[in-house]
Amino acid sequence: EGVSLFRGWEKNQGRGCSQEPRRSMAPWRDCKAWQDAGLVLSTTSNEACKMFDATLAQYATWTNDESLGGIEGSISKLQAADPNFTMGHVIANGLTLIGTGSSVRLDRKLDGAIKKMSVLAQSQPLTEREKLHVSALELFANGELPKACDTWDQILHDHPTDLLAVKLAHDTYFYLGRQTQMRDSVARVYPYWTQDIPLSSYVKGIYSFGLMETNFLDRAEKLAYEALAINQTDAWSIHTVAHVNEMKADLKSGLAFMKQTENNWKGSDMLACHNYWHWALYFIEKGDYEAALTIYDTHIAPRCQASGTMLDIVDNCSMLYRLQLEGVKVGDRWKGVNQLTKKHALDHILIFNDAHILMAALGDKDQKTSHELLTTLQELVQAPGENYELNLGPRLGLPLLQAFVEFENGNYDKAVELLHPIRYQLVEIGGSNAQRDVFALMLIHAALNCKSRANQKLARCLLIEREELRPNAPMTERLMRKTTAIHALG
Repeated sequence: EGVSLFRGWEKNQGRGCSQEPRRSMAPWRDCKAWQDAGLVLSTTSNEACKMFDATLAQYATWTNDESLGGIEGSISKLQAADPNFTMGHVIANGLTLIGTGSSVRLDRKLDGAIKKMSVLAQSQPLTEREKLHVSALELFANGELPKACDTWDQILHDHPTDLLAVKLAHDTYFYLGRQTQMRDSVARVYPYWTQDIPLSSYVKGIYSFGLMETNFLDRAEKLAYEALAINQTDAWSIHTVAHVNEMKADLKSGLAFMKQTENNWKGSDMLACHNYWHWALYFIEKGDYEAALTIYDTHIAPRCQASGTMLDIVDNCSMLYRLQLEGVKVGDRWKGVNQLTKKHALDHILIFNDAHILMAALGDKDQKTSHELLTTLQELVQAPGENYELNLGPRLGLPLLQAFVEFENGNYDKAVELLHPIRYQLVEIGGSNAQRDVFALMLIHAALNCKSRANQKLARCLLIEREELRPNAPMTERLMRKTTAIHALG
């Protein structure tokens, strides 16, 4: 069964799912409404068009609508209404692929679904836009992520209000670490999203995230607050503000904001775990590990166990790893996470995911899984073909993963030797600046623990740099005191 963004909805029913993510202003759009919007859908079934709209809205709002049976229920209704509706297959396959929990290489069901979509597309008279959607997913499924993004952007040149293309491009640029492209892809269409278009306020939130990741913090925050003024339950805009406070190390504002808004975003079941992760990050920065663990145990771990989605999984791994770097004993918590992650040890869909899966295997002292993950990646990168991520393997993936192993084994000098030369290239493995910070912290901790004076000096230099860019961050001050103590001993 392919893990997607919305897997686990049934197990999660009634907990954290919103009754009402749908917009109250208008009913779901039928064939004519889509045609009037300039986004023709090749089906004669109004029900299929409406369920396409409902699925898209749940994807955009990060919220499974219980009244429809969530995204899975909406897709079932859509496919029952018109089994040959190509864009119905596109949205279903697109959401499975974008979840990065299953690949056509290992998941025969997904492979069959992609092939079925391609055959259907060739047997019908489709619009140019629909054909491009099919081709973008074929590219993504083949690991050709940059070309998939080019294809979605091509759609947006002619159809700037195609929200499926906006979202899939945004998420895939995010996986590629192409922050500027992620921002600009939305910048080019943003003026077309007038208030009368359904879900237009969510495009503000999507745009704000790209602005934030490229350090336009004030503009990002302004847009996120504009979106929240229109819809306070917009969890992605909440998420932008969480990032802005994290990047400024503004713990006071960050903690207050998450607490004040919690009831607005906790119902967005696909993003709530991630927003709780952001909340816990402030506590780790502050040194309040008990509070971070409480959020982990109360919200982050249970939501992950219920959903099994990749986003929730990487948050769990990252949280425990950061706490461990800070010297916190996380007990047997790794065991529960590793039970989920080891199922994905052979996926190799994203290097970013692999790094987090490895954290869990190492944390649980599961040498078999660690070994399998590394050896299968080494084999795959020998013949990467067109797969973009596998082509990153030799230069970035393998040194990064090996650095984690060396760190775990206490070979700190070796970990620094592997990680320091690639630190500025790691953006290419994707994730947000906040998510990739775990690699920067691992490098600092490795350098701090090194025997070599040069690497101890490097730790100090990295901390000075960190303090410059995020002034008055308590974690930096704590680590700085550590380097002073080491220097005194030396």
